[in-house]
Amino acid sequence: MRIGVDLGGTKTEVIALGQDGDALFRTRNSTPRGCYADIVDNIAALVQLTEQETGQTGTVGVGIPGTLSPRTGLVKNANTTELIGHPFETDLSERLARPVRLANDANCFALSEATDGAGAGRESVFGIILGTGVGGGIVVHGRVLTGRNAIAGEWGHSPLPWANQNERPGPDCYCGKKGCIETFLSGPGLSASHDAVGSGGPTPAEIVRLAEQEQDAAAERTLASYERRLAKALAHVINILDPEIIVCGGGLSNLDRIYENVPRLWQEYAFSDGIDTPFVKARHGDSSGVRGAAWLWPPAA
Repeated sequence: MRIGVDLGGTKTEVIALGQDGDALFRTRNSTPRGCYADIVDNIAALVQLTEQETGQTGTVGVGIPGTLSPRTGLVKNANTTELIGHPFETDLSERLARPVRLANDANCFALSEATDGAGAGRESVFGIILGTGVGGGIVVHGRVLTGRNAIAGEWGHSPLPWANQNERPGPDCYCGKKGCIETFLSGPGLSASHDAVGSGGPTPAEIVRLAEQEQDAAAERTLASYERRLAKALAHVINILDPEIIVCGGGLSNLDRIYENVPRLWQEYAFSDGIDTPFVKARHGDSSGVRGAAWLWPPAA
């Protein structure tokens, strides 16, 4: 049995997968905030509950909104700031009395979709998350590519490529720079772009409703601008990585029109006479992160 844990800023989810990938047990609770030790205790309790409910012990993989520094073994770049600077993998391993595998949550998403999701059977998968933030993960031959500095796939904190005059220098990003892809393509970035059009900054869902149901011209312009920015950002990835498939998750992955419009638009920017890269929605949806954490232990484990 493989146990996966998805540690988020507001909730912590756990799943147990059988050898065939079927879910044996699944639950979630609120993520403790303000105390690192409470987060460790909460995950340990969820693993214990999972093993009690299934009557089995399992390997444990954990997805976090950050990564481990290869230099120090400590957590860095985590939105759940309580983790930063702590040896989270070591502490969890000691608490659970077994090895624990830790990975960035976007890497877990990509691994899930590459293992038995929309990218199954592909040699290389680029998984993107378009939500409150923008993340990415790379899987090659079934293995997560973390990179020498553990930042492979972090396309959200690259500058928007082929930016026009109105997009430079770009919005402030929490990382300290301006014009990061995340500031344009996240849910808050989409709302802020619409506010710049002059319509008051509704939520992404409201922008979509206005464009699709009420034929609001300003909302349509906002979505068209979003699609072109997404096309430019992904064309840049295709130029560097040329993955066999790009799989999309996160709240904005439910914007069905992007799967037709973005591949049409990225033809203008990618360095090729034609791009036929599939761009598809995640098969497992919100479950991909926690399933990918479980798959950090491969079938041979």
